[in-house]
Amino acid sequence: MMRAYKFLMRPTVGQTIALGEMLRDHCSLYNGALQERRDAYRHVSKTSIKYGMQSAQLKEIRVHDPERQGRWSFSSQQATLRRLGKAFAAFFRRVKAGETPGYPRFRGVNWFDTVDFPKDGDGCRWDSTPHDPVTRVRFQGVGHVKVNQHRPVVGKVKTVSVKREGKRWYVILTAEQTAPKPLPATGSVVGIDMGIANFLADSGGEFIENPRHGRKAAAKLEAAQQAVARCKRRSNRRKKAVQKVADLHRKVRRQRLDHAHKTAWGLVREHDFIAHEDLKIRNMVKAPAPRPDPDRPGSFLPNRAAVKAGLNHSISDAGWGVFLTILHAKAESAGRDVIAVDPRNTSRTCPECGHVAAENRPTQEKFHCVSCDHSAHADTVGALNVLRAGLVRREAAPA
Repeated sequence: MMRAYKFLMRPTVGQTIALGEMLRDHCSLYNGALQERRDAYRHVSKTSIKYGMQSAQLKEIRVHDPERQGRWSFSSQQATLRRLGKAFAAFFRRVKAGETPGYPRFRGVNWFDTVDFPKDGDGCRWDSTPHDPVTRVRFQGVGHVKVNQHRPVVGKVKTVSVKREGKRWYVILTAEQTAPKPLPATGSVVGIDMGIANFLADSGGEFIENPRHGRKAAAKLEAAQQAVARCKRRSNRRKKAVQKVADLHRKVRRQRLDHAHKTAWGLVREHDFIAHEDLKIRNMVKAPAPRPDPDRPGSFLPNRAAVKAGLNHSISDAGWGVFLTILHAKAESAGRDVIAVDPRNTSRTCPECGHVAAENRPTQEKFHCVSCDHSAHADTVGALNVLRAGLVRREAAPA
């Protein structure tokens, strides 16, 4: 299995400048390749440019631009071109599926923050000075950069990436590992129901509070964004204000990740089997369609867009997608089973008699069966039904 590691780098002033130049030149390569594809398709011949054709031009590009493109790793430049190829592949997939296509866009220097090295030892070297007590990673054109390695890397390093986040630089590794040793069996199974009022409720009647990190930071973010709006463009004051907004967003993101990791690890440590709702989060946060007024052409009826926007913001702030991704990854490492089930009617089905009705849930929190008078918290009922559906799916799955 593959596992990713992310470590903070401690580059010198000169190395910081070189890393920034590396991102700038890879961004220029990306944009140039995108422009070539656009121009070729706009030509009367409707020529389609592929990755292989652009990769074959790299050698000539490096020869004619030794001070910029010629400085960096050939393999990392190929990875940048593959990145563009994946963007076009995703674009055509969305076109065929009838979704909003989203044509690949040009990247500004501040919107291109990652460079990938497909193989350790090709243009980069992890732990490049093993005799040194300080871990270092070497990049072609940059040198040996200090790394704050806060935990050991297990397995053989396969790929290395450089990422800029604000003023900080990180190195991201993927390492190939043998199958991990599973955690001891607990004999416990659980179903979880994701929510807004509570982050999740489990089938045992326990609740985990929604931390609402985004909402707590909203006032500071609003003030910081207003400060940006008051600054003159391209001024040092504006740069500092923009940096403060980025730092606040980064803090919220890290808080959300920390909460997701701790919650997922608690579930994986305590239960052998976990069932959750198969949530289509992208569909859940879509804006409501406009409602044209048949009596007044060009006018629209209320569609509760403001209410839906607030709900969408709360869903995004909860970070369900990030949490479920982390839960699956931790469960795989621990040898636990995780199954996603259809969420339809899980909070409207009575766990005692099986009666299904919208009237069973008179409020957001209360469940009261109109058939057998069973009462409970609606989220707990949902978690119980999710668990039962998950166990059925596990029994039906081929061995």
